[in-house]
Amino acid sequence: MTESTHDETHGASLGGRLNWLRAAVLGANDGIVSTAGLVVGVAGATDDRSALLTAGLAGLLAGSMSMAAGEYVSVSTQRDSEKAALAQEKRELRERPEAELDELTGLLERRGLSEGVAREAAVQLTERDALKAHARVELGIDPDDLTNPWHAAWASFLAFTAGALLPLLAMVLPPADWRLTVTVVSVLTALALTGWSSARLGAAAPPRAVLRNTVGGALAMGVTYVAGTLLDAAGA
Repeated sequence: MTESTHDETHGASLGGRLNWLRAAVLGANDGIVSTAGLVVGVAGATDDRSALLTAGLAGLLAGSMSMAAGEYVSVSTQRDSEKAALAQEKRELRERPEAELDELTGLLERRGLSEGVAREAAVQLTERDALKAHARVELGIDPDDLTNPWHAAWASFLAFTAGALLPLLAMVLPPADWRLTVTVVSVLTALALTGWSSARLGAAAPPRAVLRNTVGGALAMGVTYVAGTLLDAAGA
């Protein structure tokens, strides 16, 4: 039983790390697409380096702060839900311990243990730490490792910023004649990489994810560039 619990704990920990990594990849992808669309759209209206830099930095800061705030609120809500579930479980363990022991036994049986072994395991887990046992087996929560909204916020902020820097630098650093080409090529290459990475992390087919990512990014840049060009032509 110790070995099963040990493996389960490591499995849950690995799953959590993969989720964070997948979120980081997707955050970087959002930074790439949104900032690329912004700077390419502005490039359709003007080739002024300061205007491009100002627009890119504004998009980077607005996007990264928005991502961080959204992630903080989302994970804070999840953490509050986890705390509420743990508090309810603690109350139930105090008010009806025998019923909770029977419930834990049933849960272990559904995981493949025989009735006798499940009962013995439930008793041992309850004696060791009843709340932790129910939290992990019944709720899928590790009381010692609750989600941290600040970690999530910083991870989203950094991932978006890292992704957004690529199209921003690609647009403002090269000579004017090369800006658009360098930006489009570097953005599509980066999107192919993030598409491949997200597919591998999710055990999906990489070619489809890469195609979806690059086509979406190309469409975003194309639409914003045409919009910028039309606005420039109209004298807006």
